[in-house]
Amino acid sequence: MKETATTSSPVVERIQQDLNSLATYRDDSRPGWTREVFSESYHASREWTKRLMREAGLDVFQDDAGNLVGRMQGRDPNAAPIITGSHTDTVDGGGRFDGIVGVLGAVEAVRNIRESGLRLHRDLIVVDFLGEESNEFGLSCLGSRALAGELTPGDMNRVGTRGNTLGQAYEHFGLEPSAALGKPWIRGTKPHAYIELHVEQGNALEQAGLGVGIVSAISGIDRLLARFVGKQDHAGTRAMAERHDAMVAAASAVLALRAEGCGAPTHGVATTTSVTNQSHSPNVVPGLVELRGEVRSTDRQWLSGTRKRLAEQIGNAAKELGVEADLSWTTDNEIVEASRGVQDIAAAVVDAMGIPWMAVPSGATHDAVHMARLAPMGMIFVPSKDGKSHCPEEWTDPAAIGLGVEVLTRTLRQLDVTATFN
Repeated sequence: MKETATTSSPVVERIQQDLNSLATYRDDSRPGWTREVFSESYHASREWTKRLMREAGLDVFQDDAGNLVGRMQGRDPNAAPIITGSHTDTVDGGGRFDGIVGVLGAVEAVRNIRESGLRLHRDLIVVDFLGEESNEFGLSCLGSRALAGELTPGDMNRVGTRGNTLGQAYEHFGLEPSAALGKPWIRGTKPHAYIELHVEQGNALEQAGLGVGIVSAISGIDRLLARFVGKQDHAGTRAMAERHDAMVAAASAVLALRAEGCGAPTHGVATTTSVTNQSHSPNVVPGLVELRGEVRSTDRQWLSGTRKRLAEQIGNAAKELGVEADLSWTTDNEIVEASRGVQDIAAAVVDAMGIPWMAVPSGATHDAVHMARLAPMGMIFVPSKDGKSHCPEEWTDPAAIGLGVEVLTRTLRQLDVTATFN
């Protein structure tokens, strides 16, 4: 006999109240619900999050990496713990749901388990990871990187847009950089599983008319920095045929990136994120332009070939314009497959609830990428209205979040009693 979903009104109302309360912590000088890492609004919001966790019955502490950690003790202190959570920072001009649903949803799952009278066999740990969103230092997932041992001394020396280093930002936020790079509380104990509830940030679920997605993989991300060196000249006197215009070469690269993305398989995209002219004068032929972009996909073959294809297209176009093109690439994260065992458990839970679902890849990166280095990882998606995210219009219906929390709660309970899985 199938179980039915119980997205009861009290649960939905409690989630809505928490979402509204957290949304009050924002930078009023910026659009949307801006709450960037290391900001005053972010610092204040995390004091609120600590209180919320404690009120739900969690033992709460902030670790050396700046993560907020809440623990619900299980019956066996020696059993490997289950970890869930996400992040509460936002992008500039962001919304109220990205990451936030995963943290508040995890707290609500703890409430639901407690109110049911059940005591789990294992410890359940809820984490609000520090700074998941990419920041002025060009590095995302700060807290989960640190837990996975992937935050480096070199990262602390990254220079931000205001001239300070990432390490100095940590210090200003009350964190010791060397401690953040040290041995975290999680090291030495392999967690049983990591599961994260999240809004989809795309429109696959909405288009399919489905309320739940189970993540199959998280896209790999390669980032491009291209420098175009031409010849700076007078915009009024240098003939068009004689120019070595770095901006035109950069514009060709923008189109090449778009064409690469348009020719990608189903789960591949390419984006130009910024174009910067060294000269700020309006009457100068650009001599030096920098372009930043990225490509993402869960298709390894396509992603591995993008660097070569774009190097040829961008380089050839620049050469025809008499401009030198220097391309450098970095990998933000590799493609990460979700654990088949965790996927199967979540799928069995949703099937038992009688709810249709679909497997979906994630085009966005998540703390789950780094937690997958430590434990079998899975993610549960709920729909995003019109697929919008990283904008003030970002929206997921409270009832949809309530359903996601119900799925998360039941998945956590099932993970607790499952001894082994892939």
